Amino acid sequence: MSGFLSGRTSLTSVATENLEDGAVTTAKVADDATTLAKMAPGTDGNLITYDASGNPAAVATGSSGQVLTSAGAGAVPTFAAVSAPGGLLSQQVFTSTGTWSRPAGVTLIKIYVTGGGGGGHGVSGANVAGGGGGGGTSIKLIDVSSISSVAVTIGAGGAGGVGIANGAAGGTSSFATHATATGGVGGIASTGGAGGAGASGDINLNGNGGGGRMNTTSVMGFGGGSFFGGGAKSSGASTAGYAGTAYGGGGSSAAATAGTYTAGAGFAGVVIVEEYT
Repeated sequence: MSGFLSGRTSLTSVATENLEDGAVTTAKVADDATTLAKMAPGTDGNLITYDASGNPAAVATGSSGQVLTSAGAGAVPTFAAVSAPGGLLSQQVFTSTGTWSRPAGVTLIKIYVTGGGGGGHGVSGANVAGGGGGGGTSIKLIDVSSISSVAVTIGAGGAGGVGIANGAAGGTSSFATHATATGGVGGIASTGGAGGAGASGDINLNGNGGGGRMNTTSVMGFGGGSFFGGGAKSSGASTAGYAGTAYGGGGSSAAATAGTYTAGAGFAGVVIVEEYT
């Protein structure tokens, strides 16, 4: 039979039942000779790929709007829904203690945790006084794909001193154990309070210290700023101190040549949660 075929240039006149097994090899099939009509029927919407063994395989038909995705070498591609583009989805701002709950679709968050500002030192007569320190800040990225909720604590601003009294320290803010930030230290007699400190974050920042005395007759000490600024301005002669003006800002001291005045309070801390898909 092989001799018979060797003298022919075409197989079209040879009955298929007379062909020996293996007689039609790849080399004997002309390029572009196999038409779609000669392929086995398939399912509408299927695609043809190769499996891990190198054999042809069908990719199951997907649904309307799906896209073809690859699972890498050795795996058959599949159709899947189009994922929403990653980006900022929403934001939550906590100015009081509470609980953060993960919104649907959120897998990553970026948090800003700032402690409360310290209060300034009060005055009675021409004593010296310092402003309160600014709260520290911790900034962190967190994968929350397996986290449903987190306890949030907001540090209060420190009260200003009344008369010859130190200012109170600001409170500590936290996002559970993921990140914390201590409050600014209250102002003391002649020195501004130190700034608070962030901890456990990807970025940890100290608040600015409060200002100390300017002189002994018109005493003033500005409040230290936090990541958000907000340190209170210096006070003039015979005035009460000013309160911090932004999250974690320290209060300024009072100032006097005579009389008793109360210092400014620190501004409370904050936790800001940016939520990403």
